[in-house]
Amino acid sequence: MDRMLHRLVDAARRWSILLAGLVLIVGGFAWATLSDRPSNPTPTRGEADARQTSKSASTTGRSAPSVPATRPGSNPDATRPPVPPRTDQPARSTQARHAPAQRPSATADQRGATAAAEATTGQSRQASPSSSPTPAATTSSGDPAAGRLVFRKCQACHSIEPGKNLLGPSLAGIIGRTAGTAPNYDYSPAMKGAGIVWTAQTLDRYLKDPAAVVPGNKMPFPGLKTDHDRADVIAFLAASSAGAAAASARPPPTSSTPASTPQGANGAAIGYVADAKYTLRSGIAEGRMVYIGVGGAIDGKVNPVLTAVEGQVVQLTLINGEGAEHDIVFPDQDAKSPRVTGKGASTTIAFRPAKSGDFSYFCSVPGHRLAGMEGQFLVTPRPAPQTVVEADISREPDDVPPPIGKRAPQTVRVDLLSVELEGRLAEGTTFGYWTFNGKVPGPLLRVRVGDTVEIHLKNAADSAMIHSVDFHAAIAPGGGAAALQVEPGGEKAITWKALVPGLFVYHCATPMVAEHIANGMYGMILVEPEGGLPPVDHEFYVMQGEIYSDIPYGQHGSAEFSVEKLLAERPEYFVFNGSVGALSKLHPLKAKVGDTVRIFFGVGGPNHASSFHVIGEIFDKVDLFGGLTTPPLAGIQTVTVPPGGAAIAEFKVEVPGTYTLVDHALARAERGLLGILHVQGPENPDIYNGVALPGAGH
Repeated sequence: MDRMLHRLVDAARRWSILLAGLVLIVGGFAWATLSDRPSNPTPTRGEADARQTSKSASTTGRSAPSVPATRPGSNPDATRPPVPPRTDQPARSTQARHAPAQRPSATADQRGATAAAEATTGQSRQASPSSSPTPAATTSSGDPAAGRLVFRKCQACHSIEPGKNLLGPSLAGIIGRTAGTAPNYDYSPAMKGAGIVWTAQTLDRYLKDPAAVVPGNKMPFPGLKTDHDRADVIAFLAASSAGAAAASARPPPTSSTPASTPQGANGAAIGYVADAKYTLRSGIAEGRMVYIGVGGAIDGKVNPVLTAVEGQVVQLTLINGEGAEHDIVFPDQDAKSPRVTGKGASTTIAFRPAKSGDFSYFCSVPGHRLAGMEGQFLVTPRPAPQTVVEADISREPDDVPPPIGKRAPQTVRVDLLSVELEGRLAEGTTFGYWTFNGKVPGPLLRVRVGDTVEIHLKNAADSAMIHSVDFHAAIAPGGGAAALQVEPGGEKAITWKALVPGLFVYHCATPMVAEHIANGMYGMILVEPEGGLPPVDHEFYVMQGEIYSDIPYGQHGSAEFSVEKLLAERPEYFVFNGSVGALSKLHPLKAKVGDTVRIFFGVGGPNHASSFHVIGEIFDKVDLFGGLTTPPLAGIQTVTVPPGGAAIAEFKVEVPGTYTLVDHALARAERGLLGILHVQGPENPDIYNGVALPGAGH
């Protein structure tokens, strides 16, 4: 018994020595790690909250990619994971192009402004915020979250990201700055000489009537006419300015490792447009190793819950905050980052969750997950299909004016109305279209060579934008657009003479021109030659366009325009006549065996050319590029039409069946670009003898 007791005491003594040694080792490591941290430590939850002097202002000053099932209409900051701010980031490196960690604002939601403050088209480029806002400058009673939505109205013209400018200067740090003083931007003389310091009061006056406050400025923006819109957007700009000033005042870390190019799950560098962006920093909090959120709603939170909608692209940046080796793994998404070693090192990965569910993320370095580096990744399902009651904006293909025939030249009046409306993009999905006469494309106009065309352009009173029209058929400055920039509620008229026969595109030409076209403001005008065109049985009007939506193709809800995707030339949708199914489910083309068919085909674009093809047919005649002064081509299978270009294709249908209209860049059919020509009538076995199988062919 005594021997057994002695053995137990000896074993207990050895275990206590071992445990004490382990405690000393771990404690020494922790002490070395903590003592190596700079005076601006890795934030704990409380420290991060204290560092943000105005949580609401800092949060709304950041961009927030669309992630949750909730669509716009609720508070975006409450439903979207934010893009991380510049604060507490490593020194600028090669990550600047891709990494959200160094961008205070990057999405289309916040970039394009309501032309606020210094917004004159063709004005300067802003490199960085220049000063903190003055007390008077921030005394706005508006709601920054609501102002963020108002700010979208001119998203193609302005950014609140320092140094990032579109047609107008960046508005980062605008509060407290003198008008016309941002570096590296060529201001108009009127703005340079304005001598205005932008405060809440001067901004309110300018946004109400820009031309009255700065006479002679060239900004194509009519102003914000409601008090609450101006107050809200000023509050948003003030919050953004405060966040930018705080970020610029914070010294960078003493060292950093350049971040890697974003990678996919397989480690290969990829190009993409992220729907949800997060930044996490490794650190020690609550006595354990953790991930700490950086930016927006997750800022300072320990192992924050990350969310996304299935099918969205998630971008995650991991920053090494304390020097130990780390990585991050999303096992259910087959996504894993490279390891980051050394304080300030960072890496960025991107992946697309394929299914909804409650998943986890963690550090795969041995022992780190057990030490506390684990969090929740919640993927919500796509919203269920919903009944769409919004307008069908697609123009029917047989909406074609009658032929001119043989008549003398005359004056032809054309009335165009620019209308902004929510319309059906696809089943369960709507989009904010900008249109001529409420449809996409705008009406097919028809005149003859020698006619005088009298254009009356009216802009609907409830429009948010100035609109115009540029006729490729007109020999005039800007195709007439130089004289047809029409403010909401206004109307202007010009005349021009049709000198050259052919099929020509027209489109809105108000900056940013590509945005106006992409949102639906394009159409065509046919200038018939003297004597007209040869008669056919059917004439159809078809135009191809691109939709740059903020939500992925096929996701249901209310889609909004994405300027980032436009500039990257990466549309979510390709469409005939404005929407998915416009020329198949809604308004298919129809003919009978033996009929002759003429298709007036054009590409609104604004970026991609078309290889127009009718599967199962050969074009008997093609007026290439829409020209009618040269002989047509014959026996053509596919017609190349550039953006802003047109073609006239004719053929005779001799066999009954279903014929498919496509761009022969056929992947675009998977993004909505498909039309149908139904041909009815007797079989013609001399030309074709076969039985079409259901679902066969393409």
